[in-house]
Amino acid sequence: MSMYLKPHSLERDPFGSLVLIDSAGNRHVGVFPVRAFPITAPGSGISLMDSSGKELCWFDDLSLIPSQELALIEEELATREFMPVIQKITQVSTFATPSIWDIETDRGPTRIRLKGEEDIRRIAGNTLLIADSNGLQFLIKDATRLDKFSKKLLDRFR
Repeated sequence: MSMYLKPHSLERDPFGSLVLIDSAGNRHVGVFPVRAFPITAPGSGISLMDSSGKELCWFDDLSLIPSQELALIEEELATREFMPVIQKITQVSTFATPSIWDIETDRGPTRIRLKGEEDIRRIAGNTLLIADSNGLQFLIKDATRLDKFSKKLLDRFR
């Protein structure tokens, strides 16, 4: 059974914060959306949380959210879910950690610092999430689809 708890309204305040006005008229400033499964099922299970992390509203499915509210939610998610996709690993400084990786992503080439092998996490199947030393997350959608050289470099760390 799908559930959609419609807030009274969702808007941005003059400072750019997302504001939920609930059915009782309470204004919740600085709400933020959180996906239940951001990588494996990004279109389902979104919660609107208040600034202290308390859930205010739950959506089973994005397709049930009115388009104006969905646009605000997607804008907010885009700023919070910056996750470049690694398309190629061109060089690593050393096969020990910490190491510096030169990579090509869907957002252009960059250099990341891998602190330890534990910063490479398997999410599901061949999907990997790599955290750099600054806390940025990089996604490898399918490690088996990387070029041969990238796979060889990656395999030295897993």
